[in-house]
Amino acid sequence: MKPPKQERAIRTRAAILHAAAEAFAEAGFAGASVAAISRRAGLTLGALYFHFPNKEALAREIVHQQVARVRPPLESEGLQRAIDVTLTWAVSVLEDPVLLAGARLVLDQEAFAGGSQNSHQQWAGVLTKDLQAAEDRGELVPDAAVAPWARVLVNACTGAQMQAQLATGRRDLPERVAEIWACVLPALARPESIAALDLSESRGRMPQ
Repeated sequence: MKPPKQERAIRTRAAILHAAAEAFAEAGFAGASVAAISRRAGLTLGALYFHFPNKEALAREIVHQQVARVRPPLESEGLQRAIDVTLTWAVSVLEDPVLLAGARLVLDQEAFAGGSQNSHQQWAGVLTKDLQAAEDRGELVPDAAVAPWARVLVNACTGAQMQAQLATGRRDLPERVAEIWACVLPALARPESIAALDLSESRGRMPQ
């Protein structure tokens, strides 16, 4: 059991991050003020600054939480795992304010995150690991360049969410991500591996 004071601090920090995520998702990094975030969280500025020294720290924490908040509901490995991660992210963006804020903050990261801290590097690391597992399992074509392919997929998903926001408010993002994989897989994976993969949107949703 955590001491009551520690539990209150955890709840307060979570409330601040939730309020910051909503503010960043609505107004972007430049448009969201610390004062507005504190009001949204129902806290004084002093209470907010006790947990986060500035707006940059809030934005960095939201970006750092992106990967941990994407948990595919189905067990998988290798290529299917990489697909499931991207589909789960695409489905969850509209349901999780922290992920939605991360999507909105993509173009603002130079204001608060360094090269090794940004979301592109984080997601490229995740997909590199999954693609390396796929290579070890014999799923990829010979001499597949795992790290560059991971970067290509992250770039494609980033562009997809931007275009989906303009076209449909991101409602068709899972379909766009599945389309990316359908185009990429013939160049990346062995035909027999592709035949066993599932690109359906349901891979990213919790079973009902």
